[in-house]
Amino acid sequence: MLRLPGGRARATRTAGMGWCPAWHPGVVRGMRVTWQALWCEVTAAARGAARAWAGPCRERDLAFQAVKAALAAWLAWAVAGWWLHAPVAFVAPWVAVVLVESTVYRSIAHGLQQLSAIAAGTIVATAIALPLHDTVAAMAVVLPLAMLLGQWRGLGSQGIYAATGALFVLTNGSVTVATSAARLAEALFGAVVGITVNALVRPPLYLRDSRAVLRDASEEAHAILRAVAEGLAEGRWDAEEAGAWHERALRLHRLVEQARSALAWSRESLRGNLRRRHRRAQPPPGQGYDDAIVVLDYAAVHTAGVTRTVLEAAAQERPAPRPHPELACRYAEFLRRTAHALRLYSHSRFGHEACEDELGTAVARLRETLEELRRDLVRATTDDPDEVATYGALLTQAHRLADQLAVSGP
Repeated sequence: MLRLPGGRARATRTAGMGWCPAWHPGVVRGMRVTWQALWCEVTAAARGAARAWAGPCRERDLAFQAVKAALAAWLAWAVAGWWLHAPVAFVAPWVAVVLVESTVYRSIAHGLQQLSAIAAGTIVATAIALPLHDTVAAMAVVLPLAMLLGQWRGLGSQGIYAATGALFVLTNGSVTVATSAARLAEALFGAVVGITVNALVRPPLYLRDSRAVLRDASEEAHAILRAVAEGLAEGRWDAEEAGAWHERALRLHRLVEQARSALAWSRESLRGNLRRRHRRAQPPPGQGYDDAIVVLDYAAVHTAGVTRTVLEAAAQERPAPRPHPELACRYAEFLRRTAHALRLYSHSRFGHEACEDELGTAVARLRETLEELRRDLVRATTDDPDEVATYGALLTQAHRLADQLAVSGP
């Protein structure tokens, strides 16, 4: 209760909680968190709008796709509903708007699957509803069949439209062969409009996205390796700092996966795309991109392995021998050279710098540093199994990344 002057009390009631004091700290805290989350979403949307206005970016691509979908639906309705007065004109804009996909190839592939699903559901519903003359009974028979048809692998993610097409037949007026044929014709017309608009009006390309994500992953790998190298060289690292390094290394693996996905999107966006012939300044992703994904994947695995070993050496609950200061400094030098080689590799693949010779020199120095590190580790290793495990893990990760850089280098 909230005491007021004169001894009176006031209480408030929150949804699902019963009576609680007015402006209870928990309620205020929950409202503050909600408003903070809402404010973060609003500011993120504002930043996205500013980026879309400023220049080419992912947000501008999304805005163009939204406008194109609206244009496709408007054109389909203008022809089917306003001009031709088709009996079920809503089918055309509905199909058109969902087929303005993220790539032209996906619009065509999903359009064929969706038309097949709609045709299957429409034909089954018409064939069963006509002799039954009862909508409720027809739905009881048709919907299970339509859902089973939708599970056919050939329809892919568009299988649900078999049941949707059947529902449009059974729930929108009387069932006749003419009306069902009109639905199929309008679905076909809407698919043609959606695919045509997506293919002719600024067809989407994602070459910029794949390059940007690959560069981001390379820069993050460089930054993590440099941070770990500085920590090992100074010798003042604890479990908290090692844990932060390991978390960044795990996030690096997710960045590499995003880069692999962006590369797949880039290649798919070129299929059936008329805009690609005007993009000679940005060549399509070739084997160099695949090599970069492999190198970055190795870098992510190597970085995660190194940071995990360092974390285990710093953890109190699972004590492991720390590397000797001299060995730690030598390993830090190897990590610095690795970070430098990764940056040069990124510039040679995605930048505008002619650094192939410099990359070759950096990889050669990296191999020399690795050989020196291997000899030092062999001389410093004792009979302690934990120490052997620690040094062996560090050396194994180092060999793998150096070998991959040597193979993928110039």
